[in-house]
Amino acid sequence: MPKITVLPHPQLCPEGKVLDNIPSGTSICDALLEHDIEIEHACEQSCACTTCHVLIRTGYDSLPEPTEQEEDLLDQAWGLEADSRLSCQAKLADHDVTIEIPKYTINHAREEH
Repeated sequence: MPKITVLPHPQLCPEGKVLDNIPSGTSICDALLEHDIEIEHACEQSCACTTCHVLIRTGYDSLPEPTEQEEDLLDQAWGLEADSRLSCQAKLADHDVTIEIPKYTINHAREEH
């Protein structure tokens, strides 16, 4: 089973964390939440916002291709990069990934900068 290495984030995961033995097919968002990393997910993981945006630093190619809907939403994400994904849509395969949670998110319900 793959692992997710989470790079340090000042509020959500100051020390960084390694999440071991995550079942294939699990979304990155679900894995983070199950390990007490409270990433925002304002649309309840329905692929309707960008609050769960993450940067895939290693293992990007092991994830399923983003859908057109996900790509359209990512265009609105703060800090968009070539390796950006919505964590609610990025489901693990059988390879390890390293992610970075951006410092900011665009959340119209709760602006926190």
